[in-house]
Amino acid sequence: MIPSFRSRAVPCPRSRGTRSPLLDLAAASAAVLLVLAAALIGRHVEKTDHTLHVGWPPLWSNWDPHVGPGTPAAVAVALAVVAYGPVLAARLPWRALLGAAWATAMAWTWSLALVDGWHRGVAVRLTTRYEYLQVIDRFHDIPATLRDFTHHILLGSPDHWPAHVAGHPPAAPLTFVLLDRIGLGGGGWAGAWCITVGSTACVAVLVTVRRLAGEEPARRAAPFLALAPAAVWMGTSADAYFAAVAAWSLAVLALAVTAPTAPRTRSVAFGSGLLFGLTCYLSYGLTLIAVIGAGVLFLGRNRVRALPFLAAGAAVVPAVFTLAGFNWWEAYHLLVERYYDGAGGVRPYSYWVWANLACTVLITGLATAAGLGRVGGALARGRHDLLPRRAPQGPAAHSPGPTAHHPNPATESRKPVAAPRGPAAAPRVPGTESRGPAAETRLALLVLCGLLALLVADLSGMSKAETERIWLPFAMWLLPACALLTRPRAWLGAQAVLALLLNHLLLTGW
Repeated sequence: MIPSFRSRAVPCPRSRGTRSPLLDLAAASAAVLLVLAAALIGRHVEKTDHTLHVGWPPLWSNWDPHVGPGTPAAVAVALAVVAYGPVLAARLPWRALLGAAWATAMAWTWSLALVDGWHRGVAVRLTTRYEYLQVIDRFHDIPATLRDFTHHILLGSPDHWPAHVAGHPPAAPLTFVLLDRIGLGGGGWAGAWCITVGSTACVAVLVTVRRLAGEEPARRAAPFLALAPAAVWMGTSADAYFAAVAAWSLAVLALAVTAPTAPRTRSVAFGSGLLFGLTCYLSYGLTLIAVIGAGVLFLGRNRVRALPFLAAGAAVVPAVFTLAGFNWWEAYHLLVERYYDGAGGVRPYSYWVWANLACTVLITGLATAAGLGRVGGALARGRHDLLPRRAPQGPAAHSPGPTAHHPNPATESRKPVAAPRGPAAAPRVPGTESRGPAAETRLALLVLCGLLALLVADLSGMSKAETERIWLPFAMWLLPACALLTRPRAWLGAQAVLALLLNHLLLTGW
């Protein structure tokens, strides 16, 4: 029998507490006020002190209203997702939904990038004097370049690296070197790589949410991940590629800690470690992805079994680069020195420590701000579900009690077991977590871990400005909070309008 789409419909989330839509609007309004404050105060600071070093605070951009060849496609994608996204997310088979989410995210990102035209929006974004493609020719001898990498980080060093090369471990520029070696050189191919790979980040987040919190919240989150305002900076920025690698390291870890067999747990955990090690050699700051990884381990049932193999896999990439002559810790300390010798030493921490959060609002949207309010409520209501429960002590722990039913094996074995039907059957997907804390609470904890990683990055002082691209790997883990919202079409419309306005009113730097 062919299952009907009707059987796949996802019901609205059932919370153990109620929350007025007015509170969602209040959270979104607070986010708007934060952005307005960052813009107005930022313009005043830049006009008087000239210390922010951004054109349109709090974003690295300039006011430049424009339209382009990508405008019709961007509007069409937005209208289609708002109109049909929630319904299709509920009805499509799971694998088809993953493919549709990736295709939609790519269409959304490409169309927004092409609002600025092919040349300005894609082909030259990674070829400016700050970017990785400026140093391709300096990697003709890769082992020698790795041994010598730290000697060119400081501004006063001979032939110092461009800002983004100096600011990242060598796996970042090596990616584009290897693309060039296989015949995919130039800004166009580099941009296409970042958009194509970066768009898979939404799929990785969906896989993780489904494994740890169930299929229903994953389906509800899918349209918001595909239509995220972050796509304005996903195309074209290398941080989109970094975000995808980081997201897949967590998705594979989620597969490991929910795997049905021990051998599968071990092998998949090792693969997650490999991706996490690569993540740390793409960006120093992405070591904070371990905060989200800790949440994934906590929510999985095979955490103890997976941890040694995760650690073993995570050691492989660092070992390779260390043996090749690159010292990660030395490079990081030199980077900190260079950061404060440059714009990082001028930009005021007192402004950026909160204005960075306004940037986060712009890349995740008002729907995420409203969803984060619901995350707090879900954690407050479900906090007892996250704590281990004590087993009963004494004789009562082993006694079935006076009213217990004692089945007769001869008769019970012949009784047919009815398959679960309706919404209760949704979480029972092989390999997903369906026990323990409620799905809403598990989702909220995962989002909280993403928020904590972002806040640690903020307080570190190493992310003053430009966080609309730097924090893309963390922002992806805030978007699932939108699964807790009611009236998804209205919130999707708000997300789309924000992204279209940003892309058409501002000329972003990435």
